[in-house]
Amino acid sequence: MCSMPPPSGQSTILHADLDAFFASVEQRDDPRLRGRPVIVGAGVVLAASYEARAFGVRGAMSGFEARRLCPRAIVVSPRMSAYTEASRAVFEVFSQTTPLVEGISIDEAFLDVAGLRRVSGTPTEIAMRLREAVLAQVGLAITVGVARTKFLAKVASGVAKPDGLLVVPPEGELAFLHPLPVQRLWGVGPKTTAKLHSRGITTVGQVATIPERSLISLLGTGTGRHLHALAHNRDPRPVQVGRRRRSIGSQRALGRARRSARDLDIVMMQLVDRVTGRLRDGGRLARTVVIRMRFDDFTRATRSHTLDHPTADTSTILVTARALIAHAAPMIERQGCTLLGLALTNLDDRQAVQLSLPFNARSSGALDTVLDKLRDRYGASAVTRATQLGRDLGHSMPVLPD
Repeated sequence: MCSMPPPSGQSTILHADLDAFFASVEQRDDPRLRGRPVIVGAGVVLAASYEARAFGVRGAMSGFEARRLCPRAIVVSPRMSAYTEASRAVFEVFSQTTPLVEGISIDEAFLDVAGLRRVSGTPTEIAMRLREAVLAQVGLAITVGVARTKFLAKVASGVAKPDGLLVVPPEGELAFLHPLPVQRLWGVGPKTTAKLHSRGITTVGQVATIPERSLISLLGTGTGRHLHALAHNRDPRPVQVGRRRRSIGSQRALGRARRSARDLDIVMMQLVDRVTGRLRDGGRLARTVVIRMRFDDFTRATRSHTLDHPTADTSTILVTARALIAHAAPMIERQGCTLLGLALTNLDDRQAVQLSLPFNARSSGALDTVLDKLRDRYGASAVTRATQLGRDLGHSMPVLPD
């Protein structure tokens, strides 16, 4: 189900985003942490409170670097079950506000409040009550942006953080948007930023003055058209309820210590096990396997391969992921890998069916299928690979239900 596009002249889309979610849950549950710099995760930073961010601490940073920047920070171990519980409570508040809720991640969502004026008041009043309800019922601060499009509502919440509310009226959209840095446009990462800056383009307003054909020439067809539309706040996407995710993935921050090829292979096996389990739980198949890497110099790279047929088979996806890692091995050797991620895309909603194989099967693929069957029946923690015994496999990040 999806909402209709908002009528012209009305700002009725809310983007609600919890502030420093993991760290805020820790501060909520332990009064001694309130107002103090908090880092969630020791080896690699999973989250940092705004007090820690003021010192330059960021997510995915090594714990050593974070403590160097903020020696007085309090480091706490992550509690994934607490974050999942808090997310569910917040989404319950969202559903009490409007039936049109599109979850983006466990700590943010779009809400469409068009048509609620008679029963709930103006979008601004609804947003104010939403923030009050999340604080009162869940004990967490949440920032809300209100605008006529999803894109601008998200930008507004980003500008209003932390613990803020920003409403962008239709007549003031471009006046608000155009002075902002180009990084505020969806899809503008470090490489695109560098390309735009090399041409002296630093603000959204400057992007808006460039003809679409010139942007396409500079950035490529897809990115050029995308940024040209956003720079003029053209975003017709409605709020979609029950939209299935377009990819399923997981990643592991590795820190700056050098990892052997064997270590990376074990991490990749863990990621494949996690992601294929989620794929089968959702009754889905995937055709495209993507690995993502981040290096010591903070540059990133991706490698992908599209299979001939969609699958949810662990062995097939693991073989493909290993081939992609092997292809990237020279780059990893030169630059060091600080983050490894796996995503399955090009998803098919046909029910995933596992082959029925005898338990005395000896091939690697057959053994993987046996593991799949055991995990699917008894749970992901019921059985594990011998190579992962006694190793730190990292934390399984909470995600929205598929």
